[in-house]
Amino acid sequence: MNSKKQIQVGAVRVGGDAPVSVQSMTNTDTRDAQATLRQIRALADAGCEIVRCAVPDQEAARALETICAQSPIPVVADIHFDYRIALTAIEAGVHKIRLNPGNIGADDRVKAVAQAAARAGIPIRIGVNSGSVEKEILAKFGGPTPEAMVESALYHVSLLHKFDFDDICISIKSSSVPDTMKAYRLAAARTDYPLHLGVTEAGTEYMGTVKSAAGIGGLLALGIGDTVRVSLTDDPVKEIHAARAILKAVGLAGDGINVVSCPTCGRTRIDLIGIAKEVEQRVASIQGKRLKVAVMGCAVNGPGEAREADVGIAGGDGVGLVFRKGEIVRKVPEEALVEALMEEIQKL
Repeated sequence: MNSKKQIQVGAVRVGGDAPVSVQSMTNTDTRDAQATLRQIRALADAGCEIVRCAVPDQEAARALETICAQSPIPVVADIHFDYRIALTAIEAGVHKIRLNPGNIGADDRVKAVAQAAARAGIPIRIGVNSGSVEKEILAKFGGPTPEAMVESALYHVSLLHKFDFDDICISIKSSSVPDTMKAYRLAAARTDYPLHLGVTEAGTEYMGTVKSAAGIGGLLALGIGDTVRVSLTDDPVKEIHAARAILKAVGLAGDGINVVSCPTCGRTRIDLIGIAKEVEQRVASIQGKRLKVAVMGCAVNGPGEAREADVGIAGGDGVGLVFRKGEIVRKVPEEALVEALMEEIQKL
């Protein structure tokens, strides 16, 4: 149930019939254009499609001219409170603005930003977090409930509508997975604008990935969401790896290798954990193939249990079987299993 409305962020379509896109945010000082570009290139190499940069002041906004000109992917300017920074960022060539119009002052300021974005042909993302809901709305709902967050988002939308601006994307995030999911379900029922999914302040790599998989993955499985950002207290490149894994898990990855492996049991006679990790690492960089690869620990049941896999391996006692679509194609020593599997993958 992707949103009906579609926006354009640089060359990336978001919403409508567009595939779900993956975003991240740089953690460099945006005023250092070259450091920021190095991180953007690393993110792009990992599969990031849209990148956001914090823009706290005019110097950072001016640096966006260099960043946008050299970035391999569209750049979003993250702006709070100062509409003049937004105007400078738009002049610098950003592909989208992240800004809540209710936080920048009087209508004339909102009008100035809306008109500048319209002239540039770029969208605005309204981003509401549980900690940013207006006092009046908090009082009405008794706290930052999902209903309160949705009302806040739609309030900001209405401010842009005053000036005939509707090139809009919406995010409604909480650190609570249930609240996040309920808020996005409510928003999906009340608006056709594209929805940017995320669980805010999700945590470090382990817990942040778990929360994001539950929240983002759960919503995507329900057909809700158009673009995603996994928020981790870690290297932003890890956000891309997590987001791509979530898309694979819910069947939305355009291509790539989906590795499935059994959890091991008393029948396992090979180093299944080590082999599975090595396979996952080696296939991560393979592009242009959409395959399901199975790594199984039991030569008795493995091929049958993973029959729907395109190709796979199943361990025996110091040896293993290589199979394709559940049919055994050869038997090799344990130490040659990974290489044999990679050979089969390259054939497909």
